[in-house]
Amino acid sequence: MVSGFKGGVFGLFSKILIANRGEIAVRIIRACREMGISTVAIYSQADKDALHVTMADESYCIGGPQVANSYLNMAAILEVAVVSGAQAIHPGYGLLSENAKFAALCKECNIEFIGPSAEMIEKLGDKDEARRTMKAAGVPVTPGSDIIDDIDEARAKAQEIGFPLLVKARSGGGGRGIRRVDSIEEFDNAFLSAKAEAKSAFGDDAVYMEKYLFPVKHIEMQLLSDKYGNVVCLGERECSVQRKNQKLIEESPSSAVTPDIRAKMMEATVKAAKAVNYENAGTVEFLLDKDKNFYFMEMNTRLQVEHAVTEMVVGIDIVQWQIRIASGAKLTVTQDRVFMHGNAIECRINAEDAEHDFRPDCGTIDFIHVPGGPCVRFDTAIYQDYTVPPYYDSMIGKLIVQARSRELAIRKMKMALSELTINGIKHNRDLHIDILSDPAFVSGEYTTGFMEERRQRMEKKNS
Repeated sequence: MVSGFKGGVFGLFSKILIANRGEIAVRIIRACREMGISTVAIYSQADKDALHVTMADESYCIGGPQVANSYLNMAAILEVAVVSGAQAIHPGYGLLSENAKFAALCKECNIEFIGPSAEMIEKLGDKDEARRTMKAAGVPVTPGSDIIDDIDEARAKAQEIGFPLLVKARSGGGGRGIRRVDSIEEFDNAFLSAKAEAKSAFGDDAVYMEKYLFPVKHIEMQLLSDKYGNVVCLGERECSVQRKNQKLIEESPSSAVTPDIRAKMMEATVKAAKAVNYENAGTVEFLLDKDKNFYFMEMNTRLQVEHAVTEMVVGIDIVQWQIRIASGAKLTVTQDRVFMHGNAIECRINAEDAEHDFRPDCGTIDFIHVPGGPCVRFDTAIYQDYTVPPYYDSMIGKLIVQARSRELAIRKMKMALSELTINGIKHNRDLHIDILSDPAFVSGEYTTGFMEERRQRMEKKNS
């Protein structure tokens, strides 16, 4: 039993298995330690020297380096959970975090999945159904279509929607299964290739279409929802600095979101969660156009990579609340007590060669120095002499800072980046410094086209 939370004493899990690796596994282990909860780590043969393996109370190797043989091996993960006596599994983000089958198997094994139910993951993972659900709940959605399989019908609907538009996979994620179409001449190839990629990546070739809105900002709203219908929105994060639909820099609050727009987006977020009886942490993603109209894009049924940005400005540990909610605790955070203090910025540090098409890099880190100081946070699992393996996502850390204003936050982040030293592998630290100095970023008026526009400017300058 753990006490100290408003509303009384409740029973928490005594042991949690973390079904992930890297910085997020370390992050969850730290949250569990603060709560007095024992942890179980799983790892692949390539991760035998990983930090999360040594930090956890127990660690088990579950397979070879490839994710299919280890971190996606549901049977092996569940076997470890049963053998170790873990009462719950935290999936982190990526990997199995939005896998409805895995959540259902956890339930069958009488193990709590720290996240929404399998039914909820499946419902909101179907982006077409999610759109229809949100539209019925009064949440603004981007103009578009339902699922269309016949190419002739799709072509006719595309002309009705108007170009440019996006063909999007129903089960898409991570930028896959998405094609931009600028004219009817491009449509057939884009439609068929989106279906083929979706089938290959997700085992589901169903696609729908949305009007392509541009210029827009990518704004996401963080929420927490307990098992008793209580929902609280923790404000927004701006995620418009993206490369190939992958986020590079996130900040909170967004300079484009006025108090009035924020209130409306928070209201829509709570409405979205209640429309589906959502439980645990989640994120509703919106597009915000130049006229301050916002449109529902999707709802992520997991912890986001960039959750730390929100934690820095609202002072709430989202991972700990995920665990409390899964254990049956009621939310004690109320909407009228959510305040955003100052500004926070996060830079994703990736092991990649930014000068050669962002080619992923791997190797041994022969020196590392991490910046410090008030309100500077570096979430990572790397250390000196650690070897970055070639099998996994290229993100090796997240540098987050918080300051009284956006101007000061940018300045603090540039100083922190300048101090961050990682030798032995290529990484994108210098790219972040350049972005933070770009007038479009400094003004706060940048959109999702920022990185492409920046690339074009640099090519023109160098030509």
